[in-house]
Amino acid sequence: MAGATRRWTSGGRRRSRETHVSRTDAEARLYRKGSHQEAKLSYLGHVLSENRHGLVVDVELTEANGYGEREAALAMLEWSVSGRATLGADRAYDTRDFVEALRGLGVTPHVARNERGRRSAIDGRTTRYAGYKQSLRRRKRVGEVLGWLKTVGGGRKLRYIGRRRNRAWLELTAAAYNLVRFIAAGARRG
Repeated sequence: MAGATRRWTSGGRRRSRETHVSRTDAEARLYRKGSHQEAKLSYLGHVLSENRHGLVVDVELTEANGYGEREAALAMLEWSVSGRATLGADRAYDTRDFVEALRGLGVTPHVARNERGRRSAIDGRTTRYAGYKQSLRRRKRVGEVLGWLKTVGGGRKLRYIGRRRNRAWLELTAAAYNLVRFIAAGARRG
């Protein structure tokens, strides 16, 4: 079968985190981004940026699992946000517990609605405002940051062993991204 994903080991066992462990980095976990992609040993990098200029406010590196994104978002918001704020995010964040946790922090959830086979946790009290639509457009700036970290920063293939060292690389590269943005903003003002 062309293009079929191989899910079995040579010993006839199903591939899982128990059968595939890195010999060099015990903290890395098997993770795949999509249903038809291969699983790779990896970490998940998370970025919190502000909407106005696209600068990185905080970064987090977590174990690759299905809950790391939402847990990291809440941890970064608790540390870096004081007072009222909004959070623009994609539909993977549209879960009832995450939206309630955001509201408990005083953060308005501008999360894209996920209505694929279920009911969205985002209701009319959020979506009726123009700021909601604006946040959904601007949330894509995080993609620009992540793209820069992968291409220019060299994050597509990590070179360090252990979560602590890879987190240090992520923080340093995010700081370099902010410096590049500052220099570009200064050149425009000229």
